[in-house]
Amino acid sequence: MVAKNSEEIARIKIACTICKRILVALGKMVEAGMTTYDIEKRGEELIRENRVVSAFRNYNGYPADLCVSVNEEVVHGIPSRKRVLKEGDIVSIDIGVIYKGYCGDCADTFPVGEIKSIHRKLIEVTRRSFEAGVAMVLPEKRIGDIGAAIENFVEENSFSVVKEFAGHGIGKNLHEYPEIPNFGIPGTGAILRENMILAIEPMINQHKAAVRILDDGWTVVTKDGGYSAHYENCVLVGRQGPEILTA
Repeated sequence: MVAKNSEEIARIKIACTICKRILVALGKMVEAGMTTYDIEKRGEELIRENRVVSAFRNYNGYPADLCVSVNEEVVHGIPSRKRVLKEGDIVSIDIGVIYKGYCGDCADTFPVGEIKSIHRKLIEVTRRSFEAGVAMVLPEKRIGDIGAAIENFVEENSFSVVKEFAGHGIGKNLHEYPEIPNFGIPGTGAILRENMILAIEPMINQHKAAVRILDDGWTVVTKDGGYSAHYENCVLVGRQGPEILTA
């Protein structure tokens, strides 16, 4: 992962702004009775209206514009007409867009109506673990500092970190070097430099960390059936501190 120049940063910022705008709009429409495909179709419309293209569709063969993951689905849930949301579900929406050759990527987890208090806490801890990680995004810090901060916060709150999937650098490509695990050892890993851009994305399980991939080759689920939450933003390593581009 290399530092970005001013023109690249400007384009990535626009991609990230559009990406988050779409995500917020999709989150507001989540309600019981709709399908995950309904979310996908609205996402397609918003991507087109904002004159960007999906960074996900056909990425390594992925068949949709969004990832929509429900309850025990951790990430990469394929939208389906058969998956109907019901009261008490939680749904993670992950979206990536490309603007003038540069990517933006963000995700969040939303409640469907009234949800159990433990699941509300899971969503909150996932978001706050991101904040703990972002506090480590400073020049001369290391990737391991980010992961350790996330992992420590999550475990202090009695949840577990998914270790098979990670955050990443971002720019012209959706996934750039290095990976940014949500666990780690402080003082280890790649050194952060000013004007690098990172996609930091905690994936946090209610119970144990173990996951498996379904037969569709994409959908990642918890092995024990516990719920999982996902939160992601793109972050610029600034001289004075982190700047969240998908704020």
